[in-house]
Amino acid sequence: MTAPTAPTAPVSSSAPLGPDRSGLPGSPELLRSVFRRHAAGVAVITADLDGRPAGFTATSLNSVSADPPLLSFTIGTGSSSWPAVRDSDHLGVHILGEHQRELAGLFATSGADRFGLGTGWAEGPHGVPLLDGVLAWLVCRVVARVPAGAHRVIIAEAVAGDPAGEGRPLLYHQGSFNALRD
Repeated sequence: MTAPTAPTAPVSSSAPLGPDRSGLPGSPELLRSVFRRHAAGVAVITADLDGRPAGFTATSLNSVSADPPLLSFTIGTGSSSWPAVRDSDHLGVHILGEHQRELAGLFATSGADRFGLGTGWAEGPHGVPLLDGVLAWLVCRVVARVPAGAHRVIIAEAVAGDPAGEGRPLLYHQGSFNALRD
């Protein structure tokens, strides 16, 4: 009787990505290259810090649990929105539609006036800034901020929301915001 063999990793038909370590295990470039091929939904996370709204575009949004209703996302601790996320008890989570590419870009741009005249929003439950025209939104209570390298994984519980927006979701793929194709 022979011992079972361990599964082997698939063999790529292409060579490693290059001399910049992008093809080596554990490199940031490898991870980025692989995740560029992963289509993700686009969300904007908002918070209020001392009466000033803050927010950023996130493609790391995940459903964690239905009962209790938990979600997660990540944020870099060097982000201009990190202090608001760090210090807020409640956050807004907005699912963007394909008609909101510009809004996604605005909230992804460092130093932009994200809540300026061109951004429709109002104060929602728990003082959370809520964006106009999104496919769906949630107000969530932060339950954990878990260190992960230079980022934090935020785990939050949904306490209010509205799933009734119209349209199709905006996706992030290959480094740009895209619409679904039929």
